Amino acid sequence: QVQLVESGGGLVQAGGSLRLSCAASGRTFSSYVMGWFRQAPGKEREFVAAISWGGGTTYYADSVKGRFTISRDNAKNTVYLQMNSLKPEDTAVYYCAATSQVFTTTPALYDYWGQGTQVTVSS
Repeated sequence: QVQLVESGGGLVQAGGSLRLSCAASGRTFSSYVMGWFRQAPGKEREFVAAISWGGGTTYYADSVKGRFTISRDNAKNTVYLQMNSLKPEDTAVYYCAATSQVFTTTPALYDYWGQGTQVTVSS
């Protein structure tokens, strides 16, 4: 069992930056692929970024590539999402998720989810 708690969301102007954190409970954090997803009002949850067990492999949605960076610190049981050059269309609730199954962008394959943190980008 893994419990995930996101933090770092907030209100920012377009062009600004935010850093999201996701703290995980348990002693097996390094055995999970970690992902960030987001859901805007009226839209389906969409993949944002994922990072492999040791952090050596990352993958991004085209919409955030070059602006967002995912990283992890296995000693601190924490995964991060650095978001730069934010746009109004990045406004959403951001969720972190964990899977032990495979390196994937598919939400259904993630076993554990945080409660989400709101990110609002004003124009």
